[in-house]
Amino acid sequence: MYRTILAAALATVLGGCSTLAPDYLTPAAPVPTQWPAGSVAPVASSPAVVGWEQYFTDPRLRQLIALTLRNNRDLRVAGLNIEKARALYQIQRADLFPGINAGGSGTGQRIPAGLSNTGRATVSHEYSANLGFSAYELDFFGRIRSLKDQVLYQFMATEEARRSAQISLIGEVATAYLALAADSERLQLANETRRSQQATYELTRRRFELGSASALDLHQAQTSVETARADVARYTGQLAQDRNALALLAGDDLPADILQVDSLASVAGIAGIPGGLPSELLQRRPDVLQAERQLQAANSSIGAARAAFFPSITLTASGGSASTQLSELFASGTSAWRFVPQITLPIFDGGRIRANLDVAKVQEQIALAQYEKAIQTAFREVADTLVQNVPLQQQLAAQQALVEVTSASHRLSRARFDKGVDSYLAVLDSQRAEYGARQNLISVRLAGLANQVTFYKAMGGGAD
Repeated sequence: MYRTILAAALATVLGGCSTLAPDYLTPAAPVPTQWPAGSVAPVASSPAVVGWEQYFTDPRLRQLIALTLRNNRDLRVAGLNIEKARALYQIQRADLFPGINAGGSGTGQRIPAGLSNTGRATVSHEYSANLGFSAYELDFFGRIRSLKDQVLYQFMATEEARRSAQISLIGEVATAYLALAADSERLQLANETRRSQQATYELTRRRFELGSASALDLHQAQTSVETARADVARYTGQLAQDRNALALLAGDDLPADILQVDSLASVAGIAGIPGGLPSELLQRRPDVLQAERQLQAANSSIGAARAAFFPSITLTASGGSASTQLSELFASGTSAWRFVPQITLPIFDGGRIRANLDVAKVQEQIALAQYEKAIQTAFREVADTLVQNVPLQQQLAAQQALVEVTSASHRLSRARFDKGVDSYLAVLDSQRAEYGARQNLISVRLAGLANQVTFYKAMGGGAD
């Protein structure tokens, strides 16, 4: 009896060594092989192949990213989704093996005299103990293996989704940190301007009291003070929002020293954007890999749909002991076994199996289109960062020159006003121009650094 069960178990191992799924080949990327020509200046290192600790070397930013990776709730959910997908894969994989169970049962029965063959009431008992499996499908045509492969690729896609979420989270933290630094610098500039304008207002008010300045000059000076005060209040509120955004991303209270950043210049070490990178690197992006895993899962589902056209063979087998007396259950001569093979061949189902195959094929085409769209989106995102690199550098140089020019103009107009050559309106216009140029310089610097962060995210590098 046990040889029968062993033979059935051996058949489960040898059965189903292949599937009916189409051979999978990675589709060609529907994008150019190179980035837009002349968009970046080449540098020595490639951030696309380094981890975030090498790409973001500012100590406080690295500490903030590490804290976020430990505590962020969205990333925690992504990790739990991986555990769930792993468990689902184990459930599907278990169908490749027979579920062997041990069982025991006892039955007592009384037959009344009117139904008994002897004309007397009888009482019978039956006891059994057995080991075996039931309704195990031999996977000759790879249906179960195809379903197992489908769930495996979905599990792998979940892992890529977690990596993608991690890269996006790192980018969000870096962007929020840069915004905090920029707003701190804006607030500092607004405070300096307010103090300077307050001193000018006090001087103008004394000159007005002495009759050497007009009421118009006094009101214009006060206008500058109030404008600066409004900017101080605005950037103070924005700075508080920046801190709240970082706290939410980090998922915990932030150490005070991390938030002590007063300018973009104090943010050290964000790698530059390299040139000459092949577009094939996009296929390493987690979201692209996730789309490819979904395509592979859809490809495997075709194998399961094809296998449904072929016979299904299931086995039920058990072996053990049976007796009418519980005390003699394991006595000599009580062995019993049962072996029930069954084959099912689909004859007519109203087109259900054919429709399932059509659905699987269409789903594969959908997954293919989504994969190609993921690559095209990735190419667009990287290309945008590359083409912005040189213009942002040129804009930064021009803005720095504009700050120098407006500063010189402000000094000259102030000197002319002090000598009585010009009215205070000229001083006010030049001061506004300088203040606006300095604020724009902060914005341009922020845009340049943010573009480098976007490049890190777009290339999908450094998640581990």
